[in-house]
Amino acid sequence: MQGSANLNIMMKAARKAGRSLVKDFREVENLQVSRKGTSDFVTRADIEADRILREELMGARPTYGWVGEESGEAEGEDPTRRWIVDALDGTTNFLHGMPHWAVSIALEHKGQIVSGVVYDAAKDEMFYAERGAGAWLNDSRRLRVSGRRAMNEALVATGIPFAGKHTLPATLKDLARVMPEVAGLRPSGSAALDLAYVAAGRFEGYWERELKIWDIAAGSLIAIEAGALVEGVRAGQNFLESGSILCANGEIFTPLSKLLRAA
Repeated sequence: MQGSANLNIMMKAARKAGRSLVKDFREVENLQVSRKGTSDFVTRADIEADRILREELMGARPTYGWVGEESGEAEGEDPTRRWIVDALDGTTNFLHGMPHWAVSIALEHKGQIVSGVVYDAAKDEMFYAERGAGAWLNDSRRLRVSGRRAMNEALVATGIPFAGKHTLPATLKDLARVMPEVAGLRPSGSAALDLAYVAAGRFEGYWERELKIWDIAAGSLIAIEAGALVEGVRAGQNFLESGSILCANGEIFTPLSKLLRAA
């Protein structure tokens, strides 16, 4: 797809940050690691990738605002636009040498996500979308959600919270409802890639609670542009504001949402 100038800037930045992360991933055992909280780590690789993204994105569009996991939030001269960035989504996978993590970049305009990039640098898969222009993988593959219609054929993803998160009891109840109904359930460790995989038809559905906007902003647009339905886990929730997201193809969304929204 021939993307906009902004999308090209985003893809270039994602590749540059991805190259830096891949270099450190090869030496993951030697990374300097500091602990931010229970099961929540930050590495010098993450910080360096965030620095690269900020340099590339803000260098190209210095008037835009910014919100990122590592570098916080800053309002720009242009109050209508901001970058929403997660330099390393899937940090725990990264630290354990699992090649399932991504760079996530979204552009918000007047409160709406208009462009999104999720770059799986370890596999060199670039998922991207612009509002109204479809979702794409690498140079030319158009993404569409899968056509599976039956829950017992559906492969579904979720995030399993660690013990310190207050959403753990709710998630365990979710699992008890969903697992007997589906073909399989996969906790992958990267919300951005879970959403991209729904877009690519690799998963039929995905849900998770207690996320941040940088985890899901880019991936949610990619999923929507590939034909997925995306809402909050609870009916009426704004998923970007609440961090509670439910995403599935059109056939699976209703039965999956009924299971998750059961009293």
